[in-house]
Amino acid sequence: MSSLSPLPAATGAATAAFLRPSLLPPKKSASQLSAYKSRKPYSPHFARISCKTSSSDKEPNNNDQTGPTTRRDILIGMGSLYGAASSLSDPTALANPLQPPDLSKCHPAIKGDAGDTADCCPPFSDQIEFKLPSPKEPMRIRPAAHLVDKAYIDKYEKAISLMKALPDDDPRSFKNQANVHCAYCNGAYDQVGITPSVALQIHFSWIFFPFHRYYLYFFERILGKLIDDPTFALPFWNWDSPDGMQIPAIFADPASPLYDAIRAPDHLPGGSSPLVDLDWSRSAASLTPEAQWQSNRDVMHTQMRVMHTQMVSGAKKRTLFFGMPLKAGEVQPGDHSLSQGSIEGTPHGTIHIWAGDDTQPHHEDMGNFYSAGRDPLFYSHHANVDRMWDLWKTLGPRRTDFTDPDWLDAAFLFYDEHARLVRCRIGDSLDNKKLKTDYEPVRIQWRHSKRVPKTKSATTTTKKKRELTDLSKFPLVLNKAISVAVPRPRKNRSKAEKEEEEEVVVVKGIEIDRSQVIKFDVALNDDDDGAPAGPRDTEFAGSFVNVPHRQKPGASKEKQGAPSFKAVLRLGITDLLEDLGADDDDTVVVTLVPKVGEVKIGGLKIDYITD
Repeated sequence: MSSLSPLPAATGAATAAFLRPSLLPPKKSASQLSAYKSRKPYSPHFARISCKTSSSDKEPNNNDQTGPTTRRDILIGMGSLYGAASSLSDPTALANPLQPPDLSKCHPAIKGDAGDTADCCPPFSDQIEFKLPSPKEPMRIRPAAHLVDKAYIDKYEKAISLMKALPDDDPRSFKNQANVHCAYCNGAYDQVGITPSVALQIHFSWIFFPFHRYYLYFFERILGKLIDDPTFALPFWNWDSPDGMQIPAIFADPASPLYDAIRAPDHLPGGSSPLVDLDWSRSAASLTPEAQWQSNRDVMHTQMRVMHTQMVSGAKKRTLFFGMPLKAGEVQPGDHSLSQGSIEGTPHGTIHIWAGDDTQPHHEDMGNFYSAGRDPLFYSHHANVDRMWDLWKTLGPRRTDFTDPDWLDAAFLFYDEHARLVRCRIGDSLDNKKLKTDYEPVRIQWRHSKRVPKTKSATTTTKKKRELTDLSKFPLVLNKAISVAVPRPRKNRSKAEKEEEEEVVVVKGIEIDRSQVIKFDVALNDDDDGAPAGPRDTEFAGSFVNVPHRQKPGASKEKQGAPSFKAVLRLGITDLLEDLGADDDDTVVVTLVPKVGEVKIGGLKIDYITD
């Protein structure tokens, strides 16, 4: 993006005063402050610190209510103006990053389809800008949860106990830290400066990874501060390794502050199905002990193959790994609808659902975004999700972070270990080493674990093709497995062409009730010789997964036919087509298999992407 010329002196101050409300929350009225503080008495005040873009920027004048105007302020402010009238200008012409919410306008979050609400609103105060830790700070090394010793467990339990003992008006309390996820994910915030209001949501787009990285960063530092240990680091749940494929024992002791009683009982250590199953969908039948043993054995093999797809073969491009862009003022990303990245769907979403208790009204705790942060297991789950971001960038030269200013300048608000409200840009979160965070090295077994062709029935002698549904039948409700022949615009591409552009299957116009658990699978060229292809089979392309969450009231309207939202699923299939020997085919047969929940599908297509 070309640089902007300095504002004329005569208009600079007026323009700055007009633009800066898009950067910081609007000034609160006396009535707002009085009402809110009476409910949330904790309200420390700290000086605002400008984010300087160069050494030539002046220090802020604390007596000046508008503060210094930087080039980034102007870009962000103009971006918000664009967000309010995006149809009138070129979206590539101005910066348009998502901005932090106005905490004074927080409203009740939505639990589920009945319209039940939860009060997740935090205290609010003036905010400061995030600064990277000093290079002199010690590194925090996050250990694998299944490998920690008693000394570590004692330290971690003490830190969580102290956090849980903090009063409710302290933003560092366990309750308020858990509410961070509730507020950002279940509709307690709207995007700033957008009319009509647009909900702020941090899932199903490219901000998923950096938001949760900052969330863990501050949660971890609060714990370290409480026990006066600047080296304390959260453990990561190593579910991508056979050794870590069950809930770590440190979270399974009912007498421990790390324990949460609201989990799926069958999935606890010692339960009937203790191994994390990335193909699990709440619809699995009860198994005999012998069948469960075989299932567990299969799960371990399946897990490695799923991870290879989600991290290696199916995540060659940034938008496949991170998700699609989401910018200020957009209800959903661009013209592509909501689109999660490969890891966000599986294993992230599947494990959330697997760990939650489906006997609870809204699949609490881990099984709903509003309540997930109440379970200490959540933070170790997301530590491993964050670890995937680090690992992904080591798997190939083109696996790099976005450079789009609309991603780098998107920002969030978190309370730090000193109870200060901090404004954090995505651009400052890209390097864990600079955040003084690293992970204990463990063996990675999924890197080269590719799938195998589906095992055929013993009575099968010839391939039986599936009955095909015509593309003209879309949109349709996915209430049974269907197969569709989808044209491929190109075939027999060269190696260079494949490296430049990834072939993807696009499931368009996915309409769901976001308050429900939703999962469906996608397979390519799967013969009708029994059960559809599963995650351990070559034909399996991936899954769509929705963890229950809501953003706005109005369940009754949605039940009358209006969808909660539309999403899209994009799966990289270049390697898969080669494995199936289908690189020369004019069409590919896409099979959609509903696993749980009601889904409406708008259509299917094959596309090619460079990013």
